[in-house]
Amino acid sequence: MSNSRFTALDYILKRERQTFSFPEGKISDFFAEMTFNDAAMRDFLTQEAYSAVREAMESGKKIDRRMADQIAAGLKAWAMSKGATHYTHWFHPLTGGTAEKHDAFVIPVADGKALENFRGTELVQQEPDASSFPSGGIRNTFEARGYTAWDPSSPAFLMDRTLCLPTIFVSYTGEALDYKTPLLKALAALDKAATQVCHYFDRGVTKVSATLGWEQEYFLVDTALYQARPDLMLTGRTLFGHAAAKDQQLEDHYFGTIHERVMDFMKDFEHEAYRLGIPIKTRHNEVAPGQFECAPVYQEVNVAVDSNQLLMPLMERIAKRHHLTVLLHEKPYKGVNGSGKHNNWSMMTDRGENLLTPGRTASTNLRFLVFLVNILKAVDEHAGLLRACIASASNDLRLGAHEAPPAIISVFLGSQLTKTLDEIEHRHKKGVVRAGNDYELPLDIPKIPEILPDNTDRNRTSPFAFTGNKFEFRAVGSSASCAHPMIILNTIVADRLTKFSEEVDELVRGHVKKGDAIFQVLKRYITESKRIRFEGNSYSEAWVEEASKRGLPNILSTPRALEAMITPASISLLERNHVLTERESRARHEIYLENYTKKIQIEGRVLGDLARNHIIPVAIKYQNILIENVKGLKEVLDMESYEAASAFQVKLIREISHHIEQIQEQVDIMIGQRKVANRIEGAEEKALAYHQNVLPCFDIIRRHVDKLELKVDDELWPLPKYRELLFLR
Repeated sequence: MSNSRFTALDYILKRERQTFSFPEGKISDFFAEMTFNDAAMRDFLTQEAYSAVREAMESGKKIDRRMADQIAAGLKAWAMSKGATHYTHWFHPLTGGTAEKHDAFVIPVADGKALENFRGTELVQQEPDASSFPSGGIRNTFEARGYTAWDPSSPAFLMDRTLCLPTIFVSYTGEALDYKTPLLKALAALDKAATQVCHYFDRGVTKVSATLGWEQEYFLVDTALYQARPDLMLTGRTLFGHAAAKDQQLEDHYFGTIHERVMDFMKDFEHEAYRLGIPIKTRHNEVAPGQFECAPVYQEVNVAVDSNQLLMPLMERIAKRHHLTVLLHEKPYKGVNGSGKHNNWSMMTDRGENLLTPGRTASTNLRFLVFLVNILKAVDEHAGLLRACIASASNDLRLGAHEAPPAIISVFLGSQLTKTLDEIEHRHKKGVVRAGNDYELPLDIPKIPEILPDNTDRNRTSPFAFTGNKFEFRAVGSSASCAHPMIILNTIVADRLTKFSEEVDELVRGHVKKGDAIFQVLKRYITESKRIRFEGNSYSEAWVEEASKRGLPNILSTPRALEAMITPASISLLERNHVLTERESRARHEIYLENYTKKIQIEGRVLGDLARNHIIPVAIKYQNILIENVKGLKEVLDMESYEAASAFQVKLIREISHHIEQIQEQVDIMIGQRKVANRIEGAEEKALAYHQNVLPCFDIIRRHVDKLELKVDDELWPLPKYRELLFLR
């Protein structure tokens, strides 16, 4: 059969299942063996170099360039002991992926020979072409110089015999052209602000680190079928496709038995992940058929972001061994659940205490409440910016689709914490609350030692939910880098904690006891941020109406959501916390708008090509078959029998003609609107034109194509159908 769909299916059915052997024994025997971890550093660095790296990792102390040669020598020796031949600076440009340029250790010497060398200068700094990455106008095409600089706080690792060094990426003039630079700055701001607040309760705390545990959802599809779908290959999602008779209605895939092909893939990529120090803990079937999830143990945010950025391409590469393709798009299939990347975020002191774990004493509970309420206040003040940091063309298809949180940012706390905050808010209407001492809640405020982590329920409809000892930012898209939401979340919390300290200290200077001052500010924050708290069903229409009454924005499109990035409040927030300058913020706004426009533009081109060159010709071919059959019936039947026998086919011919006509008409309209939009100069105006005038044509064209899929002979249909794509064989 020449039909591409059936060629692919025939390949799948004939293919023999490969067998894979996996290492026996404990994971701990090979965990992080391909990372330059603490054990490797002790083995390959001098004591002086080791101490310098540890100080840089733990306290942010800069490494003396004179020490860099010693560290480079140790890194080279370790890497070459594992077969490395090259090194690269591995960074996170604003494409959303990762980038690397490999250089060999080898250098020529006299007599036509060569030796391996790796100097401190090559470790510390490299110079990739800054003009070839998104810059939002910061760099012109003729201004090529940019710098990568080593980040010692994230461990170096070995991939394909190449030593990979995590780095930042900045322009010749110093502006951040990546995600890691502002992320490190945001984490430093949070450390400083949170440590200062901790000193109200414990002067021994010297450092606070943000932690992240991401949950990566993804789809798997057989590679043969994937390659028979140009839309999947070029856009990451199916632009056409009628729903299968069965998909997720029976809810029988979620947590079900893992398909043996999928299990082989999972074991394979987990093994490689463990070797790279990525602590994958969980694997399971997700809700939609063909959908799965993996999740690690939490890590420090910077390391966790690097782990996820490393894992996504690793999964894609390993899947090829199993004749599978990983789909990280937020909505590869219409009508079934899309994929997210839940970001579980918390804060840890250098004493090992989770600041978002409710305590068993009045002092630890007050500290817990201080951090909890400051986070509520931060989210309330900057809900628009949180919405902007998860905005993308692909995530727009998922948010609010009754499988993911809505575009309205709200916070779920659970009934017990909500009750506690309400009691604090309303218990004291008169006078100043007096505290027993600086470290206790006021005596007539209910203590909350009975609130344990598992006493808080989970709300899967909430975009930002408290889940016992952390907040789960559920609205992040599956293909996104965790860095952007982590930059924003850590910055807004750092900013609010700084202001909290300022307000408390001002009251103390006015001769209010410390405990009273803390409580007064806390009580006001609870009242001011109350609108952001919602305990109900965020999918309901009632919540949309209620959110509007509360003044919470419901921004459904990326171009509109991104406006929050360049408001005076957002620019000021990021500047005063030394995370992004105004120029950097505006550059990122332009980059994200251009990315949105290009994604819709590519989808429009693919959709038009498939409709005109794949769908319409097949529909006409089947229509001609029907016409010939109708003509044949007329030759062999009497008129009365002919009219009865041909009625259905004539009706079908007319329906097919109608759908073909509508498809062609809408494709022409779409192309015309695209040409108009392409003539617009401004990035925001162009993105809005694509959203408002080009994108609406997609659904109309799809509706008619999907109707044809149900009418045209299955053997002729040119694209693998949902029933084939969703269910692995």
